[in-house]
Amino acid sequence: MAPVLRLGTRGSPLALAQAHQAVARLAAAHVELAAPGAIEIVPVRTSGDRITDRPLADIGGKALFTKEIEEALLDRRIDLAVHSLKDMETVLPQGLEIACCLPREDPRDALVALGSARRIADLAPGAVVGTSSVRRKAQLLAARPDLEIVPMRGNVGTRLQKLAAGECTATVLAAAGLNRLGRTDAAAALLDPADMLPAAGQGIIAIEARETDLRVRELLAAIDDEAASRAAAAERAVLAALGGTCRTPIAALATIAGSRLAIEAMVIELDGSAIWRAAREGPVIYMRAMGEDAGADLRARVRPGLIA
Repeated sequence: MAPVLRLGTRGSPLALAQAHQAVARLAAAHVELAAPGAIEIVPVRTSGDRITDRPLADIGGKALFTKEIEEALLDRRIDLAVHSLKDMETVLPQGLEIACCLPREDPRDALVALGSARRIADLAPGAVVGTSSVRRKAQLLAARPDLEIVPMRGNVGTRLQKLAAGECTATVLAAAGLNRLGRTDAAAALLDPADMLPAAGQGIIAIEARETDLRVRELLAAIDDEAASRAAAAERAVLAALGGTCRTPIAALATIAGSRLAIEAMVIELDGSAIWRAAREGPVIYMRAMGEDAGADLRARVRPGLIA
């Protein structure tokens, strides 16, 4: 049978695992999508997957993980796209929208280390830590200025292999990715957000659709997780207010308890020498306003020139 839906995704093991989660939820919610072959997964190789020897900030930023997939969506070669929300640009291409979010996985970062280190403080003096995330690098240096931070890109499996090969003594990965790949065992410790505030959207799978495609939007509305979507809206509002790029270390995390939302946001000097924080709490219905206010507060206080 011809597929009812064509679902675009990156081809990495983690991206495919996330795509299968989306398929399972859609199939459970809609009987017409439960038949074998009703949803076709269409892997799309992105520039971010092809270029792995340079930092993202030097070659175009996060859009390199979404550009080709979004082009396929606009060209109607696929009907929807599954992304890690933290990889999505703050401003989406005209005609596209985040139609739903799946339930959030653990948003924390995980320390993955050789030896017995269970905290950042446990790492040996001058330890080599591999990461290409400016957010993680800045927070690591804020806690431990003695650490040597070296670039390390690639999917989760590649980075674990590089660690095992001795290219570094530790790295920091998203707990959500490790959990979704069944590699929770690789984490030496989960890092408290007070010590390592996550990226905006970390742990959330977002599904993107065309604004005019009412059929797909209706199908996706049935699987939207309200808490994840509200947290996503608050955290992305911080990014929008800051207007930062992937060259600026920015972190944000919203938590929801009942009808209330609390959000913490942060901008950090690249070398970890200064940190600016903002926090807001209030009724969850004002999620975007709280995120915007926190972001505007930070933008007014950070060092001139830090945010492009």
